[in-house]
Amino acid sequence: MAELVHPTRETPPVPAYAPGARTPAWDALLVCVAAYLATSIGRVHQLFPILGLLKPALLATVLAAGLYLLQQAGKRRIGLLRSPMTTCLLGLLVWGALSVPFALNQGIAFHFWTEFVRTVLMALVVAGSVRGTPDLARLIMVYTGAIVLYTAVVLSRFQLGADSWRLSRLYNYDANDLATLIATAMPLGLYFLLGHRRVALRIIAIAGLAVLLVGMIRSGSRGGFIALLAVVAFVLLGFTAVPGRARLAGLIAIVAVVFGAASDRYWTQMQTMLNPHQDYNLTSDAGRLKIWERGLGYMAAHPVTGVGGENFGVAEGTISPLAKRAERGLGVRWGAAHNTFIQVGAELGVPGLLLFIGLIATTFRLLRRVTRQSAREGPAAADSSRLAQALTASLIGFVVGSFFLSLAYMDMLYTLVAFSLALVKITRHADVPSQRVPLLRRARI
Repeated sequence: MAELVHPTRETPPVPAYAPGARTPAWDALLVCVAAYLATSIGRVHQLFPILGLLKPALLATVLAAGLYLLQQAGKRRIGLLRSPMTTCLLGLLVWGALSVPFALNQGIAFHFWTEFVRTVLMALVVAGSVRGTPDLARLIMVYTGAIVLYTAVVLSRFQLGADSWRLSRLYNYDANDLATLIATAMPLGLYFLLGHRRVALRIIAIAGLAVLLVGMIRSGSRGGFIALLAVVAFVLLGFTAVPGRARLAGLIAIVAVVFGAASDRYWTQMQTMLNPHQDYNLTSDAGRLKIWERGLGYMAAHPVTGVGGENFGVAEGTISPLAKRAERGLGVRWGAAHNTFIQVGAELGVPGLLLFIGLIATTFRLLRRVTRQSAREGPAAADSSRLAQALTASLIGFVVGSFFLSLAYMDMLYTLVAFSLALVKITRHADVPSQRVPLLRRARI
């Protein structure tokens, strides 16, 4: 007798690039995507203005998008990007467009949306260009390396003195933005340090992490310090794909660098978080607490479409309670929301906020699923598990740091989402064994 096996029964997946399989090489699309990450994240064209003559940001964007559309085969098929993350991402883009006609300043809102279109579409190109974990590791290395380079150049060009104990007036990012960017890069640096055996790569990772830590300290950002603590806590307790002794050794090294590089003024600044009476953010009308209260008011007054993308400052200067000061000849600051979630809720309304939270929540959930699936597949999928947990730690760094900043539409979040989407894609659509699956399987008589 024989037991029938349904012909459509799925074959258990195997890692996309198992040990012994041929690793795909760099190609033109991957190079263009790497150049895009170097410009959008590392701002290399601002660090070295001579590169700006070549328009590298525009060139990399156009070439990467064009090459991706021409390579719709295998792991690069756009259909493989179907995911709850993609749904939330595209929904946020569509809702941003719907909010433009109702914005306080439609011109600013339209400009925001055109930039956001580029950000979202390139996130899909980044995710779509990845063919397997080797490609993803390469792009993550470019992301981390670009941030290390940016930090190193900033540290070399912006010296601290007696009148300035922290970095300021940087390229594109301010000191607080830089601190959050560094918090997203550090877990990825630890992935290369703790998850690989190549000595040269480990030495480079150690040097890069040291630069990032010094940059974090020189930023003087309290929000960045909290984000760093959150990342360290996750790495120590949740980065289970790396042995506990290695995680503990990494933590000790981080603590040693922080205490060795931090000044007394830095620790004085951090201590103000424990004393509310010394923190203007809790007492002043220009502080974060009052700004958040006004932001919730804008969301309540415009619950469906919000005040329009990038219009939080416009709301501060025109419809906030402080705007009445202008009638008395007093200046009113058209400031930022200083909280990414309040920024989205105020500018894109409650539906936009739900889509934004859904994007982050589904990314966390699917990364967790990849970790569990990789654990079931055994040692061959260990690298996928390490990547998933490193990206989870990076996203934690962003979420915690962005709670004190306006980073809703910046590339760092959507690049992390793109990396996560790529990892979900290559684990969900892993190659199956080449041998045919028989319709009949012999059974004992």
